[in-house]
Amino acid sequence: MTSARQLRLGTILHGASGNMSAWRHPAAVADASINFDFVKATAEKAEQGKLDFLFVADGLYINEKSIPHFLNRFEPITVLSALATVTRHLGLVGTLSTSYSEPFTVARQFASLDHLSNGRAGWNVVTSPLEGSAKNFSREKHPDHALRYRIADEYLEVVKGLWDSWEEDAFVRNKETGQFFDRTKLHTLDHHGDFFQVQGPLNIGRTPQGRPIIFQAGASEDGKKLAARHADAIFTHQESLEEAQAFYRDVKGQLEKYGRTPDELHIFQGVSVIVGRDADDVERQYQTTAALVSIDDALNYLGRYFEHHDFSQYELDAPFPDIGDLGQNSFRSTTDEIKRRAREHHQTLRQAALEAATPRPRFHGTPEQVADGLQQWFEGFAADGFIIQGGTPDTFPRFVDEVIPLLQQRGLFRRDYPGATLRESLGLKTPANSFTQQ
Repeated sequence: MTSARQLRLGTILHGASGNMSAWRHPAAVADASINFDFVKATAEKAEQGKLDFLFVADGLYINEKSIPHFLNRFEPITVLSALATVTRHLGLVGTLSTSYSEPFTVARQFASLDHLSNGRAGWNVVTSPLEGSAKNFSREKHPDHALRYRIADEYLEVVKGLWDSWEEDAFVRNKETGQFFDRTKLHTLDHHGDFFQVQGPLNIGRTPQGRPIIFQAGASEDGKKLAARHADAIFTHQESLEEAQAFYRDVKGQLEKYGRTPDELHIFQGVSVIVGRDADDVERQYQTTAALVSIDDALNYLGRYFEHHDFSQYELDAPFPDIGDLGQNSFRSTTDEIKRRAREHHQTLRQAALEAATPRPRFHGTPEQVADGLQQWFEGFAADGFIIQGGTPDTFPRFVDEVIPLLQQRGLFRRDYPGATLRESLGLKTPANSFTQQ
C-alpha cells in the first residue's frame, strides 16, 4: 500500500525515559540527561531510522521535588549545537521560552543553529507554565496565562521579522570590488509594540531554511490560536482517538482566518510506546518500569503540574481532592485533563498520582500492533505525525529497528531523507521574506 500523505516522526530527549524514576531501571543510563554519549547515540539511532527530528523539552524552575531529569540537564541550544556536528539530516528542535528571554537573542541563537546544521533547526515556542520561573529572572510575578500568550504573539512577530533582516543573496563578498554585502538587500525591522521595541537588523544572515521551523507546544485555546497563526508544527497530546481527531479538526480549521492552508501546519501527537514480543512481555516491561516509582515521588510529580502543590496533605485513598482552579495558570490543558479523568473515573488521589507518574503507553504491543495503532491515528486524521517517547529506557532502539520498517513497508513512512533541511523533511515550503513580498 502507498499513501500520498506521509507520516512524520520525531523523538524526544527525556533523560532515561519511561517515567520519573526510570533512571533506576536496569537498562537505564542513570545520568542520561547530562550524558552526551547517550544523547549522541539517541540522535544517531533516530537518524538511522530516518526520523524527521529530535526534540528537546526544557523548563526554567526546579525545586527538590522536581523530576530527577529536570534537576540536572543540558540547555537545549547548547546540546543541539553539539549534535549538529555529529548528524547530517536529523532536525534539531529545542524549547525556549518567550516569557523569559529576549527576541533578538533568541532570533540570533536559532539562526546560528540553522547555519551550523545546514538548515535543520527548529524552535519549540513555550510561554513557561511554572510560576516559580519568575523567581529566577528577577520578576515579581509570573504573567498570567492570557498575558503570556499576548507576549508570545508579538514576540514571534519580532523574531520572524528579524530573521528576514537579510535577503538570501545579500552577502556578495566580492574580493575584487571590496563589496561585502548589497545594501539594498538589508532590512531594518524597527519594531515598536506593546511589549518589545526592537530596531534590528539581525547580525546573522538569512538561514538555509529561510527561517527555522517553529513548533508550538500546548493545547489551550490560546495555544491553538498561537499555533494557527505562527507555527509550522504543534506538539500536543490527547488521550483518545476521538479527542485527537477533534483537536486536529479544531486547529486545522483555524488556519484559514490567517490565510493558511491545512498542509502548512503539522500536528504531532506526543506518544509513549512499548514494543514487546507479546502481551505478557509488554505488561512485564510496563510493570517493571511503573514499580520504580514510590507513592511519595508520584505525589511530587503530580504536584508539579499544579504549581508544585503539596498533595501529601490529603488522604491517599480518598477521592481526588477538590482543588478548585489550581493549575489554571500553569499546565492548563494537562491539569484540566487530570481533574477530568479523576472525576469521571472516580479515582482516589493514589490512583491519579500513580497514573500521572507512569501513564500506560497509548501504543503498546508487538511491532505490528504498534504500527497498526500509529497507522489508525494517522489515517484517521488524528495526527500528521508522532513524537515518540520510550515507555521504558530501552524502547526507542526497538521502535527504530522493529516498527519503522513496518511503516516503511506499508508506504506510510519514507525510506530516506528527501533533502538536507528539516523543512524539506517535513514537506514545508520556504517562507517568503516579509520585506520583499509584493
